[in-house]
Amino acid sequence: MGAVDSLTQNGPMARYVEDLALLLPIISGPDWSDPFIVPMPLGDPADVDLGGLRVCFYTDNGIRTPTAETVAAVRMAADALADAGCSVEEDVPSVIAENPNISNELSGGDGRAWTNRLLEKWGTTETFPYLTRRIARSQDDMVSVGDFTARLEHVDGFRSAMLGFMQDYDVIICPVAAFAALPHGESLKDENQPGMSYAATYNITGWPSTVIRGGTSPEGLPIGVQAVARPWREDVSLAVAQYLEGVLGGWQKPPI
Repeated sequence: MGAVDSLTQNGPMARYVEDLALLLPIISGPDWSDPFIVPMPLGDPADVDLGGLRVCFYTDNGIRTPTAETVAAVRMAADALADAGCSVEEDVPSVIAENPNISNELSGGDGRAWTNRLLEKWGTTETFPYLTRRIARSQDDMVSVGDFTARLEHVDGFRSAMLGFMQDYDVIICPVAAFAALPHGESLKDENQPGMSYAATYNITGWPSTVIRGGTSPEGLPIGVQAVARPWREDVSLAVAQYLEGVLGGWQKPPI
């Protein structure tokens, strides 16, 4: 996917963190095909000492203020980690709010020509309406080659600033989105896109993040909390998430 490949992050999905820890080693490591795979060792979450971790948390990234229930879920997670012996403080990377559109600026800079090439490569002739709209809208966002390479440099600068922030911490606890789970299709509406920036930030950095259910909305829907770790420390992210899962309740069968 060229210049935008680094924006895609793949990982397992399961109801319980212990299942994620079982699945991740199966899909990790070089496959001698993907040029973006780095042969880094994968640590064991069971070996992580929670009490020695430096944790920061934030409830508002400066782009979209979350619901009160989401804020409460993040604070409960932070309190739980403090009870486990972690060093916990409230802090947020200022660079996030300064760059609310950084992902779209990169992915749409060539008018989504890369998207059309991908669709053609795999023989896709009918696209989801949302993707069709994004491709059409990107035609107005096309920039010159010089401006596009400037955007690549902008992304590198964002990642560098985030790394500088992370040197003081092992884990970041924050919302996954500014709201609880939305009805199908609602997350694609323009007015809801800023609320997805909490997860999008870590698509850009590429850091490991584990999402758990941290609470429940008044409508009975799950509220996500994510544990983001330093680069290549999936073991730390999983260990923190598994602890929080046990304290906060984790996955719950829907009342249907």
